Amino acid sequence: MANKSLEHLGSILVLIGGIILLVLGIIGFVGFSFMIIFESPISHFYGFGFLAIVLGIIAIVGHRHVSELVWAIVLIVIGFIGGGAGGLLVLLGGILGLLSKYVK
Repeated sequence: MANKSLEHLGSILVLIGGIILLVLGIIGFVGFSFMIIFESPISHFYGFGFLAIVLGIIAIVGHRHVSELVWAIVLIVIGFIGGGAGGLLVLLGGILGLLSKYVK
């Protein structure tokens, strides 16, 4: 019973974190589009928001498979790379999914 509740909580955290990553990535991309008018695009090469968009989409797709070993590891890595509030939620959800797999 505890496994299902950990899995469910992890799935919800990953879904919310993925949505946050996606929304912040879109906002970052739109913000970069407006900043390119005023500043050099080379100075903001990492600020595109593409990475957050891709990580958010992968997290949203993977939220249903949070209790599988490979997906849990992928979600933990996504959470670590994504950073911020969304990344933290994905990281915690991946850890809970991993725990739900191995805690009896």
